[in-house]
Amino acid sequence: MKTNVGGMDRIARIAIGALLIVLTLLGTIGAWGWIGIVPLATGLLRTCPAYSILGLNTCPMQQK
Repeated sequence: MKTNVGGMDRIARIAIGALLIVLTLLGTIGAWGWIGIVPLATGLLRTCPAYSILGLNTCPMQQK
């Protein structure tokens, strides 16, 4: 897959995803917190299918 998530976007996705999962495990928020898997995965994999569809790219790499 093409990398389209970079820098601060990646850090924010990983932090928000991890926070949602931890809050779910602690019982602070309900089962909806498992949605944190999505931003966590997109941050770790550095690719976002929604960005691909919308033509967005936050990765500072050179475009060809």
